[in-house]
Amino acid sequence: MLVASVLSLKGGVGKTTVTLGLVSAAIQAGVSTLLVDLDPQMNATTTVEIDDTGTTLADVLSNPRRTVVNDAIRISPWSDLLRVLPGSEAAEAHNNPDPTVKQLARLTTALSKVDPAPDLILIDCPPSLGQLTRSALVAADRAVLVTEPSLYAVTGVQRALEAVQKERLTHRHLQPLGVIVNRVRPRMTEHDYRLAELRDLFGPLVLNPVLPDRAAIQQAQGAAVPIHQWPTPGAKEIAAMFDALLDRLLRSARNRTRA
Repeated sequence: MLVASVLSLKGGVGKTTVTLGLVSAAIQAGVSTLLVDLDPQMNATTTVEIDDTGTTLADVLSNPRRTVVNDAIRISPWSDLLRVLPGSEAAEAHNNPDPTVKQLARLTTALSKVDPAPDLILIDCPPSLGQLTRSALVAADRAVLVTEPSLYAVTGVQRALEAVQKERLTHRHLQPLGVIVNRVRPRMTEHDYRLAELRDLFGPLVLNPVLPDRAAIQQAQGAAVPIHQWPTPGAKEIAAMFDALLDRLLRSARNRTRA
């Protein structure tokens, strides 16, 4: 089982879009997947057509017993391969700015009790560095950082990578997969400059392909369908890019197993 946390410490860069794109690619590849919505805004939960009534992530973090965990998990209409641990506004109560070791371990404990275990767990983190995001990093094998080519987003991804490296001091299994650059507009001077800056700062951690700004992404999300099922050329282009990024993520797990 591979656990990947998708994070950014700046809102509005398309973190949930990237998470859902990877989810869509995983479904297309036949990979059994659990989507964990840690963001109290619950955008991922809404898009995969899961409501937040009944047992949710907030209940799981309060009481990560096996029965509570598996009662909370639901199958998404997107695919039988996709299960969801739905988010809740009440999860904000678990976003302590100075959490204890025990609090940080609750998500890891909960994920170990998912039955049956999925092949892949994707965690959509909130755009802040409190208990929720830190617990996702503690639980994760890979950290996927998301940014866009703008000044403040570049600063945000620097802070996010520093947070990952700090968490690695006590959780050595965690590795940064890299930085996904989202909403790139070709031939836009500012974006070209910031993309070059990101590559200068992070080198090979900047993942290819970078994701262009396409209306198809918003259209698919508005219709609550996976990007792989949206019938436009732009959607096909983006879907192929998410396939490549998912392949990079899964290959990192195979490399870890061989090591």
